[in-house]
Amino acid sequence: MTVPARPRGAPAAKDRAPAPPGRRRGLRAALTVAVAVCAAAVAVVAGVGLVRSAGAGQPAKHGAAAGSAAAKSAIEGSGKAGPATGKAALPPLSPTQLAGQRVIYSYTGLTPPANLLRWIRAGKVAGVIFFSGNISSQAQLATVAAELDRANASPKNPLRHYPLLLMTDQEGGLVRRLPGAPDESERQIGETPHPAVAAKAAGRGAGQNLTGARLNVNLAPVLDVYRTPGDFDDQFGRSYSTSPHKVSYLGADFIKAQQATGVAATAKHFPGLGAAATAQNTDERPVTLDVPLATLRGTDEYPYRAAIRAGVKLVMMSWAIYPALDPGRPAGLSPAIVGGELRQRLGFTGVTITDALEAGALKAYGTTRHRATVAAGAGMDLILCSAQRPGQGYQARIALSKDYRHGGLDQAAFRAAVQRILALRASLRH
Repeated sequence: MTVPARPRGAPAAKDRAPAPPGRRRGLRAALTVAVAVCAAAVAVVAGVGLVRSAGAGQPAKHGAAAGSAAAKSAIEGSGKAGPATGKAALPPLSPTQLAGQRVIYSYTGLTPPANLLRWIRAGKVAGVIFFSGNISSQAQLATVAAELDRANASPKNPLRHYPLLLMTDQEGGLVRRLPGAPDESERQIGETPHPAVAAKAAGRGAGQNLTGARLNVNLAPVLDVYRTPGDFDDQFGRSYSTSPHKVSYLGADFIKAQQATGVAATAKHFPGLGAAATAQNTDERPVTLDVPLATLRGTDEYPYRAAIRAGVKLVMMSWAIYPALDPGRPAGLSPAIVGGELRQRLGFTGVTITDALEAGALKAYGTTRHRATVAAGAGMDLILCSAQRPGQGYQARIALSKDYRHGGLDQAAFRAAVQRILALRASLRH
């Protein structure tokens, strides 16, 4: 109990005459009552806090958290150091606008369609992903990005002060949407005499290349630890090494060098596709990776610890099923993996993003609308609609808005996801 400050002008304790015995007994009685009242007040406050905490930890109807601890972690962050941990204050937003802040759109051709520009002006778009068919040169893409930024600055957009998330896959080697850096694949980097130097150069080169095109998010690096030459990752040179330690430090070097240019990095594909065989491509079909839990955590998840320490801003989830973690759902649809494994166990507090929502791995999950709501309910922040049809993003947005309004998705968790996304956007260049 803190001793209250002495009133101005009152004599110090050592200058006061001692109170008579009767008065001392009265003072002791009064003090006992005061202590009891304070204790009761503390108990009431603590009880309110517990009620609030329990309310924040309630799982959403689509399984938004794996238990109350995972729910609290997913909504509030784990308390560990990480990117985008501050909560951005939400301006007044309609359910449709809130839903739009969780959707990444795509389109076909070199010119953004009118409906996409209209949705951006209305505050219903978080960002856009670009593919090779959207790009003829760095200058052309920079012109398109400037057009999207102008639409985002519309007075009708309540989120006009937050830059759009403009992204692409610029991993290096065969997986590049823009011409230029990084020229080397991850495997080539891992095999160089000085791989750390090469990884830093690749990260810096990727960031500078995207900055020149006015983009601010790179869906790279891949943090898979491949197993066999020629398997799914290795056939495209998308893994640094078969050593989790080597993948960890090279991935972290890439992330730090790229983010120093102002371009956010994305660690993918959690908890790892390194065990996938040549034909196990989640873009095409359902994939189950029956990897023991000890291997998943000791090998496949290992590089993500370094990425999180390096301050990676986004993590992309895998669409494979990992029976050791969740026998029923792909990782990006699993509250146990998103909220439990990534957020609670590894302490990631940044933004989660799905892999392509149209992937063949999700054949059993029906329409775009259903896939979007199941992913959001599992704890995914951003829904990647990369079929190159703006209507796909529209369908996802409508479904998210409907479930938000009618209670299919936990509203506190939904708004917390938007806050994480806005914190990310606020950290990037305008």
